[in-house]
Amino acid sequence: MSLLDLIREPNDIKSIEKEDYAELAAEIRAFLIAHVSEKGGHLASNLGAVELTMALHLAMEFPEDKLIFDVGHQAYTHKLLTGRKEEFLHLREMDGMSGFPKRAESDCDAFDTGHSSTSISAAMGYAVARDLRGSEERIACVIGDGSMTGGEAYEAINSLAQVKSGCVIVLNDNEMSINKNVGGLSKYLNSFRVSSAYNDLKSGVENSLLATRTGEKVARTIKRSKDNIKQFLVPGSFFEELGITYVGPIDGHDIQQMVSTFRKAFKLNKPILIHVKTKKGKGYRHAERHPDYFHGIAPFDVDTGKILTAKKHHTYTDIFGKHLVTLAEKDERIVAITAAMAIGTGLNRFESEFPERFFDVGIAEQHAVTYAAGLACSGYVPVVAVYSSFLQRAYDQILHDVALQKLHVIFAVDRSGIVGRDGETHQGIYDTSYLTHIPGMTVLAPKNRYELMDMMDYALSLTGPVAIKYPRGDAYKGLSEASAPIEAGKSEVVKHGSDVCFFVCGHMMEEVMKVYDRMESEDSAPTVVNVRFLNSVDTDLARELARDHHTFVTVEENIRRGGYGEFFTAELYRAGILRDGLRVENIAIEEPIVKQGEIGELRRKLGLDSESIYQRVSHER
Repeated sequence: MSLLDLIREPNDIKSIEKEDYAELAAEIRAFLIAHVSEKGGHLASNLGAVELTMALHLAMEFPEDKLIFDVGHQAYTHKLLTGRKEEFLHLREMDGMSGFPKRAESDCDAFDTGHSSTSISAAMGYAVARDLRGSEERIACVIGDGSMTGGEAYEAINSLAQVKSGCVIVLNDNEMSINKNVGGLSKYLNSFRVSSAYNDLKSGVENSLLATRTGEKVARTIKRSKDNIKQFLVPGSFFEELGITYVGPIDGHDIQQMVSTFRKAFKLNKPILIHVKTKKGKGYRHAERHPDYFHGIAPFDVDTGKILTAKKHHTYTDIFGKHLVTLAEKDERIVAITAAMAIGTGLNRFESEFPERFFDVGIAEQHAVTYAAGLACSGYVPVVAVYSSFLQRAYDQILHDVALQKLHVIFAVDRSGIVGRDGETHQGIYDTSYLTHIPGMTVLAPKNRYELMDMMDYALSLTGPVAIKYPRGDAYKGLSEASAPIEAGKSEVVKHGSDVCFFVCGHMMEEVMKVYDRMESEDSAPTVVNVRFLNSVDTDLARELARDHHTFVTVEENIRRGGYGEFFTAELYRAGILRDGLRVENIAIEEPIVKQGEIGELRRKLGLDSESIYQRVSHER
């Protein structure tokens, strides 16, 4: 029986002998590599945090104590150590185990996570609640150095220092977020990694001076001046000045050292930041060499590290990245901004071609948007490329700093719609709702790969804020012949039929065209309209089509509430187009929260696949 087989319940790790810790860590890594290679998931971050998680479990009691993982993509070892080994058979599958901590999944998961920089705030909430009720549970959070670029982390540190509640912040420093960390904070943390000057000086001077009577006097003088010495030599004083005790850096793969440090820290009952240095991807050579590639990975061959499925060469992300470079070659006003997602958003091509016009601000979406606003005020055209789920974090900045000033900022909203196996925290199903009511915002959704490029051209020609939203995955090739020029507020009829008319938002065109082909073969072809503009309704076209159609059907991959369908119906009523006999159906996501699963199966479950759409409208013919 393996050591990992002995871990069936929380705290079972305490029955493992100290001399077997290294073997257990190796077994965990082998287990994670094997399962992630089959199911896909976050690998490099988990491999780097194995010993760190083991040490925390040895120093804490679960589920009484509370451990919060920032983002949570490094929590696989935590799941293993709390008895969920068998559930890895269904990792990130529909109705299976989530790739992130979930309170509904286990009492040992203290907080649902998925976005960065939230853990210290949540841990502070737990710590203050403990103090108010007079209980004694230990509270700790693990936050990566990449997440420390998010402003919420510092808001929490500032507040935690004020309340002085006992809370251990473990800074997991692997020099990475998803891409290589950037900016002043990264440089600051790097000085931690290389600076042993203070500790070396302190131990060396004390050992030398305390050997003589005269030296004792000098040592006392130095002791009185240690704060000045520390300020000069030790970067950790930044946290000390904020009121957080700083410890480290320590080896994040030395279990005994970490356990000893954690136990002492919990006893002190005050805010403490323990700086732990780890290696992302540790134990798997491919992940060590390419930690960004193995951050979130599809099923892969363990020996070669190569993804098993064929690479998708023509995703919307690829097309966006390539075309932005083409546009930037012609227009020097274009600058590009990413929040630690250059590769994921396709901006790595722009970075290579125009490094002086490319800006990675780290995991700081709010800053990215207001920074773009400043650039726009100065005559540049900033393109902010960000995942839909992460753009939510900058809602206030979009409204207050961009829209109210009518600034020309282009938002490339990647991963719009159902994203899949990362689950509810990553689904891009709210963006129509939170973008279309922002004043002056033009919201575009391309029907296919060709229209994405056309919309980028069009967005560049405008003067106010623009959002172009497109999904994850392969870009639709169909309807290449439908390429009417884009006109403000105007939709496009791509297929002329009768009786039923589909008004389709963006990439749902691919599913609707399957319905069209089926209905055409049954001699009942519908009309299909490419909506294009989600912030307005082409009432002129709708009025014309209402004359010879008895049913309008809107189709979108967004939640119903605040979505295009509701807006469309309201605008028809306002314009006096809704008449007796004209039926309007809105096909959208009825469930406000969509959990993980493969995109196709989620669409089937939600009634957004072609078969479900066909069944829903066929009775209207």
